[in-house]
Amino acid sequence: MPKNPAIKSVLIIGSGPIIIGQACEFDYSGSQSIRSLKEEGIEVTLINSNPATIMTDPSLADNVYLKPLTTKSIVEILQNHPNIDAVLPTMGGQTALNLCIEAQDKGIWDDFNVALIGVDIDAINITEDREQFRKLMIKIGIGQAPSTTATSFLKGKEIAQEYGFPLVIRPSFTLGGFGASIVYDKKDFDELLSRGLEASPIHEVIIDKALLGWKEYELELLRDRNDNVVIICTIENMDPMGIHTGDSITVAPAMTLSDKTYQRMRDMAIHMMRSIGDFAGGCNVQFAVSPDEKEDIIAIEINPRVSRSSALASKATGYPIAKIATKLAIGYHLDELENQITKTTSALFEPTLDYVIVKIPRWNFDKFEGSDRTLGLQMKSVGEVMGIGRSFQEALHKATQSLEIKRNGIGADGKGEKDYDKIVDKLKNPSWDRVFIIYDAIQMGMPLSRIHEITKIDMWFLRQYEELHFLEKEISTYSLESLPKDLLLEAKQKGYGDRQIAHMIDCYESEVYNRRKELNINRVYKLVDTCAAEFKAQTPYYYSTFENNSIVNGVASAENESVVTDKKKVIVLGSGPNRIGQGIEFDYCCVHGVIAAKEAGYETIMINCNPETVSTDFDTADKLYFEPVFWEHIYDIIQLEKPEGVIVQLGGQTALKLAEKLEKYGVKIIGTSFEALDLAEDRGRFSRLLEELEIPFPQFGTATTADEALAVADELDFPILVRPSYVLGGQGMKIVINKEELENHVVDLLHKIPNNVLLLDHYLDGAIEAESDSICDGDDVYTIGIMEHIEPCGVHSGDSNATLPAFNIGEFVMQQIKDHTVKIAKALKTVGLINIQFAIKDDIVYIIEANPRASRTVPFIAKAYGEPYVNYATKVMLGDKKVKDFTFNPQLKGFAIKQPVFSFNKFPNVDKKLGPEMKSTGESILFIDSLKDDQFYELYSRRKMYLSK
Repeated sequence: MPKNPAIKSVLIIGSGPIIIGQACEFDYSGSQSIRSLKEEGIEVTLINSNPATIMTDPSLADNVYLKPLTTKSIVEILQNHPNIDAVLPTMGGQTALNLCIEAQDKGIWDDFNVALIGVDIDAINITEDREQFRKLMIKIGIGQAPSTTATSFLKGKEIAQEYGFPLVIRPSFTLGGFGASIVYDKKDFDELLSRGLEASPIHEVIIDKALLGWKEYELELLRDRNDNVVIICTIENMDPMGIHTGDSITVAPAMTLSDKTYQRMRDMAIHMMRSIGDFAGGCNVQFAVSPDEKEDIIAIEINPRVSRSSALASKATGYPIAKIATKLAIGYHLDELENQITKTTSALFEPTLDYVIVKIPRWNFDKFEGSDRTLGLQMKSVGEVMGIGRSFQEALHKATQSLEIKRNGIGADGKGEKDYDKIVDKLKNPSWDRVFIIYDAIQMGMPLSRIHEITKIDMWFLRQYEELHFLEKEISTYSLESLPKDLLLEAKQKGYGDRQIAHMIDCYESEVYNRRKELNINRVYKLVDTCAAEFKAQTPYYYSTFENNSIVNGVASAENESVVTDKKKVIVLGSGPNRIGQGIEFDYCCVHGVIAAKEAGYETIMINCNPETVSTDFDTADKLYFEPVFWEHIYDIIQLEKPEGVIVQLGGQTALKLAEKLEKYGVKIIGTSFEALDLAEDRGRFSRLLEELEIPFPQFGTATTADEALAVADELDFPILVRPSYVLGGQGMKIVINKEELENHVVDLLHKIPNNVLLLDHYLDGAIEAESDSICDGDDVYTIGIMEHIEPCGVHSGDSNATLPAFNIGEFVMQQIKDHTVKIAKALKTVGLINIQFAIKDDIVYIIEANPRASRTVPFIAKAYGEPYVNYATKVMLGDKKVKDFTFNPQLKGFAIKQPVFSFNKFPNVDKKLGPEMKSTGESILFIDSLKDDQFYELYSRRKMYLSK
């Protein structure tokens, strides 16, 4: 049956600000869903309060409401759009489902005659209420861990007495494992039970007998109205049960599952999906499998919505789950839809992978001092990366190279842990760096059987690690000249970077690169094609690998599936994994950059490794290379594609850090030059430029040692703000008030970031902070927005409530801001975007810093004023347009406030005070008509509450 003709207008509920447990994978799903509905000629109305995402861009939905996700907002939208026929709540994570249930309970959908599509309320209630779910599973014959529900503290104590320890506490109706815990010891039970009951909105927990050491799997399913069900992807967690899937290292396809058990699991998943309700759409099912020959299967949970793993599965298989789930929700059947990759076969098929993907989460524990860093049932990661390779080992290396934590891959970088006791402790208490610690343990001589006994990680994975260890040992016995070709090829096929091989044989990375070029060991590119090349793929979506060279016409060659055109082309470097300080706002900028470059007549090439985002959608750029934003991978793509240049100023610090290498290797940087980028980052040189321009800045000095820092302190007055160079999100920034604090912080910083130049500023206590974003073409400057922070100077700009336009800055001060902005943008020869931060004290405007790149506030200003500023800036970078070619017409009634959102609830013992180091994970936008608004008054009255040093 084709689509339901009664559905002409649909409301999509978004997921709101980015928090730990619910990140931009839902914005990716929502963006796909909007496009999927628009293709069908359906009007789309969106509610989402997140200004940083592409999902809330006016170019996507017909009507975008940047409003709080409340039933009050829903009612207002339905009153404004009485023609809305249906609501799709499955694209916005738990936030959207919970809001949908609340609206249903209040009778809102019935009052406005709005149908629920993609899921039904019964399915949500059954799957979220753990007791209902358990009873249903027992009824349909699906295995369950022994468990009982508790709605009171006393009942919980009785259950614990019956089961004994260890046991698991899981609250109902929460996301990202919020409030869940494993209790190993009776003494911890009371506190963790109280936390679980408080975390659940219905004060209900389910207490399970812990399945520690069991293996964990996820299946992604789609079902249509005809009851056709397809399994899109099977994902295996390398980590056993006990670590939240969002914090687990995961692999697709499943590696250690017997076919017989997979078929049983498959049948169970389909049976579960059919039993929870009669709806068409997507589902995510999680299972535990006993680690013995019996391979008993127990169902953990089912989510009747697209999940965090749906984005991963979509990128892993090339099958756009959210897009197809949306089509099914409006009535299509799977056999009526085309495979988006081949364009010639139907969507009623199950993808086959002839490659392996590895996902590794990305954490930010350094932002949460005092936090418990042990991984467990409550998710703590803020982002993730995905590596694609021909083998698990290659994909594992590519994923670790994507993390941007100053590691070059697994081993061979001199940064491994050497302390035996520390290694054992990190294996016993799962740590964020266990992906590396396993290798360190093997290098130290710990038997695999012992590692398996401690971690319960399947021996298959441990043997893969051991093979890498043996290969590293063997290569280390050679020199560059004596290293056999087959051994070098094997190292490359297993994912080792040139710089890792250089570390093994004690030479330079460039020498290894030149040697493999001499030996014709070259990276080739393969299509992600959903069907293991059985059908021709039409989609330019690639990953790299190394093949054994076959001899063709007497010349050694390996098949490269990436067809290079002779069009003029541009590469956009993505921003890598989400983290605090560099999030989805840079992905927004990259997507707009790609769109603008296409409009300017360029073939666009995207390089990124983040599976959660729109920039890595297979039809965003003309070509997508799903590769680490890591020098070796980028340079090989540049060598192959020969672009006009590379855009680095849209991908945050990730892309910016590669500018120096690009300059050194003669690759053109599109827009602002490396010299200007470097000048702005080098705080000493930049301050000298400000002196020449006669622009005030706080007194400062630079230091590379603790002694130098103490000498500078003699020249400056305390308090002093200490800042490292070349960091994002205020990493390592701190206000110190005496010499002892200064010395301790500098020693700590130089230990964490060796060889860094530290800048010591006199801190302007009590100053007002403001910032501007502008577009410059080298001659003219247009300031797109000037924001005033509600919090005082000293709270990181990413953690401040920023008001657009400014609310408390007089004309004299505003003119200084405008004049300084123009002078600095021109002096840096900026071509593209520039963000400048100011401190205002006694009516004098001081410069804190300037960043000639896209900033986290650009999407916020674009949404507030309703103008595509990144599009304009990209065309300026490309030389396609000048600033004066655009007609700027910002529209904003009243004020827009960028409000930071924090995830402190994941770390109960952490100091929540704010300071110069950024801690927020996301943001929302608040529109107010006037400064008399109660919400503004509340924010302003609390402005000094959190400031810490």
